[in-house]
Amino acid sequence: MKHIIVGTAGHVDHGKSTLIKALTGRETDNLAEEKERGISINLGFTYFDLPSKTRVGIVDVPGHERFIKNMLSGASGLDIVLLIIAADEGVMPQTIEHVDILSFLNIPKGIVVLTKCDDVDEEILELVKEDVKDHLKNTFLENAPIVEVDSITRRGLDLLVETLDKMEEEVPEKNNEAPSRMNIDRVFTLKGIGTVVTGTLTEGTLNKEDEYYLYPQEHPIKIRSIQVHGEDKNKAYAGQRVALNIPGIPVSELKRGDIIAAKNSLEKTRMIDVKISLTDHSPNKVKHWDRLRLFIGSSEIFCRAVPLEDEILQPGETGLFQLRLEEEIYCRKKDIFVLRSYSPIHTIGGGVIIDTSSKKHKYQDEEVIDSLLLKEKGELKDLILEFLREQSSTLPKLEDISAYTSENPEKIKQELDLLVEEGKAVHFSSIYLDNTYYKELGENLKRILTGFHKHQPYKRGMKKEELRSRINPLFKGKEYNRFLETFKDQGIEFSDTVRFSDHEKSLTKEQLQLKTSVLKRLETLGFTDLPSLSNFAESQDEKDILEGELGNLVIALSDEKITHLNTYKKAKEIVKELVQESGRFILADFRTATGSSRKISTFFLDYMDSQGFTKRIEDYRILL
Repeated sequence: MKHIIVGTAGHVDHGKSTLIKALTGRETDNLAEEKERGISINLGFTYFDLPSKTRVGIVDVPGHERFIKNMLSGASGLDIVLLIIAADEGVMPQTIEHVDILSFLNIPKGIVVLTKCDDVDEEILELVKEDVKDHLKNTFLENAPIVEVDSITRRGLDLLVETLDKMEEEVPEKNNEAPSRMNIDRVFTLKGIGTVVTGTLTEGTLNKEDEYYLYPQEHPIKIRSIQVHGEDKNKAYAGQRVALNIPGIPVSELKRGDIIAAKNSLEKTRMIDVKISLTDHSPNKVKHWDRLRLFIGSSEIFCRAVPLEDEILQPGETGLFQLRLEEEIYCRKKDIFVLRSYSPIHTIGGGVIIDTSSKKHKYQDEEVIDSLLLKEKGELKDLILEFLREQSSTLPKLEDISAYTSENPEKIKQELDLLVEEGKAVHFSSIYLDNTYYKELGENLKRILTGFHKHQPYKRGMKKEELRSRINPLFKGKEYNRFLETFKDQGIEFSDTVRFSDHEKSLTKEQLQLKTSVLKRLETLGFTDLPSLSNFAESQDEKDILEGELGNLVIALSDEKITHLNTYKKAKEIVKELVQESGRFILADFRTATGSSRKISTFFLDYMDSQGFTKRIEDYRILL
């Protein structure tokens, strides 16, 4: 069964809730205050089925100016809007403001419903229709059908249902493959059930018992049960009105504007690059640092406007801006929003998010403007490549790119594979980099190593962690190793240190002689002594040589004691011979075989244990 969301909009007391009751047989004004005052304060929800078997979820949004914030929350995610205009009053101020809001929220379809038609004569009705058409010129409802109804006598209701049934065929299918997202618009608790949240599932699917994330809390949640229009379901699809029972989260920690979505599917930001359009009749122009109210999803956030193209955006104009938010939000590229002035409060415009991974921009920076225009209009592959160019220093992963583009990870992976195949991107471990940035990292790595070998020629290589901090400190262990491995064919080798494989060729004759001398002196000690590196070295040059050979020709048996690699190899051969004789040996056996002291023997055997060569069992050891 196909699902669509239909919402009402219009001036207060123009008959929205009465019309919904006439269509569905259910009331949406459930609060005592709503019934007492006769107006919708909060969002009301119900449903009915069209003759084509499509299920229509109804969102009855408030029309009173004081409750327009709730109206904005309800309008997000609508497929079709019913613009309600009472025939006995005609177009009113809130009618126009609601049309503006719906235009900026990209509601694709709409029907103008003239209510209370039995309360006026035909002549007045025709005048009202002409006035409606005049006011809706140059809006998305300019060519919308106008249906005359009366909810009390049921005049025109069948025609309205028939018109809806035809229009729903033109509503595009929702994206069930995208990462899941539901903006919460109601929170309450039910006795014996617990916390319940409702909202419109705008993208993806939700599965019972699966784990999702609550934003902005970044708290994992599990869905205990799902209801769609009062029916228990195991799965909900994009385009449905959904009620979720989420255990373990008290109502006090939830509010309208919170989001339930797939993990790592949303970008956290305090700056967004946007394209803004102002209404022709906006009472405000927008200039640098104006304080505005941003309505996105079911949230309201205060922000400051920073123009990127022209200093002032006049009514009826469109321009690029950066909005600097007074609190963090979680959003995606291509999310739409509405802007209202700070004070006095008016709806002045709206727009679309172009970039959520934004940095502060300079005014009229042509490179920034060109980049934003590319992001606004470009294909998915172009968007991914632009993201990698700007964000490679953060070492992005597949989930980061998916969150930025709002696309399914599988689709992103296909595009990334193409970029790698074309040589425009590089992939190692779980990281994707722009090829230019990857090459810059490689050149930087080689430059640092070249300088290191030049100024410290005795050392075998640069400590791996020291190099990481200079290349990109965000690299983690396995990721860093995989990065270094990509340069093996360029003469880079690494263990605890990183070096050029031909580094020794750069030593002078005198340096090679000194290296041979100090290492021979260390090997001559054999099992008679285990010196510390600092005490054994007779000069800074010798110390540098010994440090450079750690892990190679110099073995550190502990933090203090060192021995020559050949001596350690002899010790291992002696252990093998001892095990061959009796299957196991004790420390005294090793001490006798090497002619060393108990203390020196202990250092050797403890080191072999740590390397997994031997294993100590009580007082004896075996060979592993």
